[in-house]
Amino acid sequence: MRIILAKSVLIGILATLASLALSFAIVPHLGGQVAGAGLIMTIVCPFVISIPASILHLWQADRIRRARTETSEALAKLAIAYEDLKQLSRHDGLTGILNRTAFLDELAALNQKGVSGGLMFLDLDHFKSINDRHGHATGDEALRLMGKLLADCQMGQYDISGRLGGEEFALFQADLTTKALARRCEDVRQAIEAIDLRSASGSRIPLSASIGALVCEAGFDPEDCLKGADEYLYQAKSRGRNQAVASI
Repeated sequence: MRIILAKSVLIGILATLASLALSFAIVPHLGGQVAGAGLIMTIVCPFVISIPASILHLWQADRIRRARTETSEALAKLAIAYEDLKQLSRHDGLTGILNRTAFLDELAALNQKGVSGGLMFLDLDHFKSINDRHGHATGDEALRLMGKLLADCQMGQYDISGRLGGEEFALFQADLTTKALARRCEDVRQAIEAIDLRSASGSRIPLSASIGALVCEAGFDPEDCLKGADEYLYQAKSRGRNQAVASI
C-alpha cells in the first residue's frame, strides 16, 4: 500500500506540474493571468483529483496482477497434481509398476509402433500360504520385492512390467527371439528364487514363481498374447510350479 500511495502522490505532483505548465502556456495568450484564486485552483484541483483516482486505479491494478499471479500458480499446481494423479491411476500402489489396464495400454502402444518381443506371465507360487503363515504385511513385502525385480528387468526403451492382479505379474521385453526368451525366463525365475524375503522373526521365506511366455510378433494382439502366455503359465503350474514354459 505504501508503494501505491507513493506512486499516487508522484502522479499528483506530475499532474499539478502539467496543469501549471498548460496554464502558463495558454492563459496569457487568452489575455488572462495565472494568479490568485486561479493559480490556487490550477495547483489544488489536479492534485486533489489525481491522487484518489490514482490510488483506486493502482489498487485495482495491483489486485488484478495478484489475482493473475495466484491463478497462474494455482493452474501450475493443478497441472502437477493432474500429472501425479494420472501416474497414480496407471501404477499399482503397492509395487509401483503398471496396473493391468495401463500394462495392456502400453502393450497396445508397442504393437502400434511395430515392436515385437517376449511376453512373460508370472504367478508367485503358493502366495496364499505366505499370507496365512506370515501375515499380510509379509505378503505385501513379497509383492513389493517382486515388483522391484520386474522393474529392474526393464532395461530397454520398450520394456514394460505390470501387476495384473493379486500375485500375477507380466513382463514384456522387446526384440526377444524364442530361444532368447526361454533363457530370459530362466534368468527371471532364478532371480525370483534369490529374493531375500524375511519373516517378522527374521527367518528367510522361500519365494518362487511359475512363468508362461511366448514371443509376440509385430502386429500382435495384446489380449491374445496375454491369453497365450496364461496358457503356458497353466502348463508350468501343472508341471509342479517354480518353472518356466515358453512357446517353441
